[in-house]
Amino acid sequence: MCQSKPFMGVHNPLRALENFPISGIPIGQYGGLVRALAEVKLAAVQTNAELGLIDPERTQAISKACEEIIAGKHHEHFVVDVIQGGAGTSSNMNVNEVVANRALEILGSARGDYQTLHPNEHVNIGQSTNDGLPVGHQAGPAVLY
Repeated sequence: MCQSKPFMGVHNPLRALENFPISGIPIGQYGGLVRALAEVKLAAVQTNAELGLIDPERTQAISKACEEIIAGKHHEHFVVDVIQGGAGTSSNMNVNEVVANRALEILGSARGDYQTLHPNEHVNIGQSTNDGLPVGHQAGPAVLY
């Protein structure tokens, strides 16, 4: 795996870092939060698979990517500022894009091949920033212990 090319896409760091350079502290420095957000994505993909909304191959790749993040890998790719305006859309997209691009690698595809696996259409399916981020924020401290 190439460590020099980031897992995030166009939504960040380009847009988020330009729009919200508030504290200079990336969410990746908060491992409990990043792990909790990955737990939310893992639970969502498992539920979506049970509902037949996503195929088994994508489910396995997304699940593996989430499990790697939960295990502490790839946190350097979570670069959006911990303090942002809005409802946390930048954080949610950062998670979606890191998971999607790592899942693409697991599938043997290139990062950014969003026709194969898309951050919104597959990783974020059936989710809202207004739900996922509060759950992650509430679970984050619990993950630390």
